[in-house]
Amino acid sequence: MKDRFDYGQNPEKTKGGELIAAYLCDPETADAEFLLSKAKYKAITGREQKKNADILCYQIRQSFLPGEITPEDANRIGYEMGMRWTKGKYAFFVATHIDRHHIHNHIYYNSTALDCTRKFRDFIGSARAVRHLSDRICLENGLSYIAHPKLHSKGKFKHYGEWQDDNRPPTFQERLKAQIDSCLAEKPQSMAAFLQAMVSAGYEVKHGRGGVISFRAEGQKRFTRLRSSTLGKGYGQEDIQAVVEGRAASSEGRGAPPRKVNLIIDIQSRMKAGKGPAYERWAKIFNLKQMAATLQYLQESGLLEYEQLEKRATGAADRFHVLSGQIKSIEGAMSVNAELKAAIMDYAKTRPAFKGYEAAKYSKKYLAEHEAEIALYRAAQATFRHVLSGAKLPKMDALKAEYQKLAAEKRAAYRDYRAVRKDMQEVVTAKANIDHLFGLTDTQKNKEQER
Repeated sequence: MKDRFDYGQNPEKTKGGELIAAYLCDPETADAEFLLSKAKYKAITGREQKKNADILCYQIRQSFLPGEITPEDANRIGYEMGMRWTKGKYAFFVATHIDRHHIHNHIYYNSTALDCTRKFRDFIGSARAVRHLSDRICLENGLSYIAHPKLHSKGKFKHYGEWQDDNRPPTFQERLKAQIDSCLAEKPQSMAAFLQAMVSAGYEVKHGRGGVISFRAEGQKRFTRLRSSTLGKGYGQEDIQAVVEGRAASSEGRGAPPRKVNLIIDIQSRMKAGKGPAYERWAKIFNLKQMAATLQYLQESGLLEYEQLEKRATGAADRFHVLSGQIKSIEGAMSVNAELKAAIMDYAKTRPAFKGYEAAKYSKKYLAEHEAEIALYRAAQATFRHVLSGAKLPKMDALKAEYQKLAAEKRAAYRDYRAVRKDMQEVVTAKANIDHLFGLTDTQKNKEQER
């Protein structure tokens, strides 16, 4: 912790220490204070910090768009972030660094609570929760934030190429396969006619040893051989010969998987942003592919009228939001259930101490000796009042059974959620492409599509 905290408080990065703010700890001695709280935690609870197997403290890094915020405001927002994330129950300090082009915060908070009776436990989705809170604070302060982070569906970061997905320029091999499909779709009468069609499309043809045919596109350094091992099943020289002679269907006619429907690119706006001629050529090809994929999706889905498409998109979005609300409701009930179970356990453990406090006629000496237990007892009672609002306290077995039932409902809802989300993404994207094609997109619709 000392090494990490020293790095965070580096005077060269924090304007001589001016950009450091703390909550209920001294940054210069925070490492010792955090360790002391863990010794108190052991004394109060009887549980010991496991060496090399437990968390001493947590760190949040929060960055801002270059030139958009002052160091002082960044430090203020970092302090607000720390306070709202820890809810004032954990000591923390914020160090704002200005040594990089982007101003950023290092927020360090103790894993042991201020009352030394419990610890912060990382939970599934905590990174997403941190991001959502930071985004909300940035929105409240009129700052930029990343609306669509580069994440896998499983929550792991993608590398740039994966993030681009179908929006990336196709490889030379992908372009070659698409052109082969296009030329074969014209049903050439001979292999020579097929090769001539490829030449007309801008490909250079070479006949190698053993009669192996290779192609090279403009800007490509090496030829690509017409082999299944290189291009995949159906794109070997013998496969293409069979299609030309009518002995086999082309890859387009063999039930190849449909292309993924992505949003069409606004070429003009991208050109204004400084993209070159090569990008313009790729973008036109990309748009043609996406319109073909959109048409295929609409035909397969039976959405041949715009009103049908609009109704389907609205319905899919409504189903998605209903399921999202259902899942949030279940998660809220699970959270209340877990809070009640924890309060019941705390109440049972600390009730003897409080009864002793009453028997001692609320003695200050007794309170000093059992302050942690009594505080925990009162906190449990406060939870009962807040959650139950006068209703009868449920049995622990009933709460456990309810939690299992809620967990099962959540799993079932998530299965439907994933399917509904996929359907919504496809139909909304297809509608956006049709709107773009027919000039139906205005500024408000653009905002809705982005959302």
